[in-house]
Amino acid sequence: MADRALLDLQTPAVVVDLEKARANILRFQAHANAAGLAARPHIKTHKLPQLARLQIEAGAVGITCQKVSEAEAMAAGDPAIRDILITYNILGQEKLARLRALAGRVRLSVVADSDAVVAGLSGAFADAGEPLAVLVECDTGGQRCGVASPEAARSLARAIAAAPGLAFGGLMTYPAAGGAARAADFLKAAKALIEAEGLPVPCVTSGGTPDIWQSRTDDILTEYRPGTYVYNDRSLVARGVATLEECALTVLATVVSVPAPGRAIIDAGSKVLTSDLLGLTGHGAVLGRPDLAIDQLSEEHGRIVCDGPVGLAVGDRLSIVPNHACVVTNMVDAVQMRMADGHIEPWAVAARGKVV
Repeated sequence: MADRALLDLQTPAVVVDLEKARANILRFQAHANAAGLAARPHIKTHKLPQLARLQIEAGAVGITCQKVSEAEAMAAGDPAIRDILITYNILGQEKLARLRALAGRVRLSVVADSDAVVAGLSGAFADAGEPLAVLVECDTGGQRCGVASPEAARSLARAIAAAPGLAFGGLMTYPAAGGAARAADFLKAAKALIEAEGLPVPCVTSGGTPDIWQSRTDDILTEYRPGTYVYNDRSLVARGVATLEECALTVLATVVSVPAPGRAIIDAGSKVLTSDLLGLTGHGAVLGRPDLAIDQLSEEHGRIVCDGPVGLAVGDRLSIVPNHACVVTNMVDAVQMRMADGHIEPWAVAARGKVV
């Protein structure tokens, strides 16, 4: 590896090519614009206010977060971030108090899939000057959170609209990959039932990078929330969603041992590459060496094997596209941002470890 900027980094390091990330942002925004969808990217992948700003400047209506602490970090990180949807049930007095405080700083909306969640939100916002927008989360096939039927969505929408301090904000789903048609049928039925009650459905939001280039309104969606697209990763390359050249995030590792002709050890183990497989074999793609496989990880060691000699020496450096970019960024305090002119700046991962 002859790149001086990379040679100067201590490894293992998580490196992001800013121009590739910017190109990914602009490509999706253009797709969303053409499809008639508002873009509301999920920050779970990059966890960086600076990239959230780029997404907003490109045309995103706001951002998506999963936890209150992520939203707090984003709002504190850049004044451009002023519209946040939190797509996770929020429970507990301390979290609700923080949510109430955050609502005084940004335009905030949240989701709920049960009367219990609605009751907690109402208790926290009953005396608020502005009602909190609450969307009904719908399980359209992903089998995580969400009401299980359009009828249940109608019932919860009624409960939200009647709850002090709350306003019904619409419908939200995160469908299974390939499940857009099923999701659209569910959401259309739910919307019709809710509108028959006299309630408007201002927003119908879906997401998921695996189906990003097939995303469209389907005569029901108003916005789309992809996350991983900003970096892409090996799992998306395997799905045909991106190419290796479009992967903005790589892990830079050093060969620390070549104990046998067909085996080498790198200094990136599960603490950096993570143990996520996402249905793949091995723990990442070594750029420029498709013959190499990272077949085993321990905390500090990654094992590289090959059908023949690995052709590596102690001190060699490798760039690896990880299976799952989102979890990798949560493993480091800072990513090494490669700027347009080639120099590298460390960017603190502001939302790292924000799990509450």
